[in-house]
Amino acid sequence: MAADGNITKDIIYDAVAPDDFESMLELDRYGARSPAFDKIISATHDHFWDPLDPKYIDFSEPFDMENEMILPETMIGALRLDYVNGILTDQKDRVRFANAQTLRTFSSILHGEQGALNLSASLCHVLKDQGAQEYAANQTREEARHVTAFAKYIKVRWGRPVECGPILKDLLVEIIAAPEVYKKIIGMQMLVEGLAMGAFATVFNQTNDPLARKLTQLVMTDEAFHHKFGKIWADRTIPHLTAAEHEVIEMWAAHCFQTLLFNLVAPTQNVGLYEEFGLDPERVIAEMAQIVNDETRREEMKEQTNIFRVLVKTLVNAGIITDRTKAFYATYVDIDELKSEGDKMVGDDIAEEGIKYLQEINFKDRAKQILIAAE
Repeated sequence: MAADGNITKDIIYDAVAPDDFESMLELDRYGARSPAFDKIISATHDHFWDPLDPKYIDFSEPFDMENEMILPETMIGALRLDYVNGILTDQKDRVRFANAQTLRTFSSILHGEQGALNLSASLCHVLKDQGAQEYAANQTREEARHVTAFAKYIKVRWGRPVECGPILKDLLVEIIAAPEVYKKIIGMQMLVEGLAMGAFATVFNQTNDPLARKLTQLVMTDEAFHHKFGKIWADRTIPHLTAAEHEVIEMWAAHCFQTLLFNLVAPTQNVGLYEEFGLDPERVIAEMAQIVNDETRREEMKEQTNIFRVLVKTLVNAGIITDRTKAFYATYVDIDELKSEGDKMVGDDIAEEGIKYLQEINFKDRAKQILIAAE
């Protein structure tokens, strides 16, 4: 246990304190490199894309923000309330409200990607194994292009993002600052990345904006691999935990999940939006509480792409959930049903199609470069 409180069961996750650079200069370290991550590192070439190059994604693609909703009305919770519908009677106001709500969704995604970038970079400072460190550096590069891409998308559609919600901000700060590798991997690689895969799959399937559809697919080609990093950690760690260590890890996962479930899409995060449209925030929040409860959450989490269902499935597949916390999750999902579904994650098919699209672009260009070099 080199890092404070770290639970290391496999040498490839051995970690040091973030300011202990001297350990990186140990000669024996240079001769030891785990091959566990080689496949996902090498696959980077297959799903390379550049948000600044229009041959991959063209951010100049127009969208009628005045008359069309980026996400459909069915995804805008407040538009299910009689009170809100009684005030927002003009269709253009409804579109404006829906798109303003969607800005908050994409801003949260942008802040989450920034968190993932900083977290990946922080892993580079603490992981001793060269393969694990190279993977973390690789992911840092990919998260950086996600930040660029979502920042560009928000700029062309709205101008600028909105502030990160306090709950998401506190969780990201907690995960990034944590010295323990297990907290970083469970919090970010498994839960926040799992949440992202569910969210991107939902946007991909539901959005009216072709640019948003293309963007989420391209990002998913990267995120699917980031999720696999967390799975490799779980496979090599969870079976070897003592009962006390498993409890520590399980309770941390439950803490992160509960924080996200009850706060990420809560109407309390949108007080400023309601005020902007002349709505009484307290009334909206109270009426939303009547239609969003444990029963409706359970119903919504039957959907394959529900973001929180994806999170529970991630924890189930990793073997993190035991009888200790099973009852909490079972309030919302059928655990046995999730177990029977196997390892395939929502969004994997979308990511695979995206990788084929990228391979056509990347390999075609590579062939051109070879010809030029030969001339």
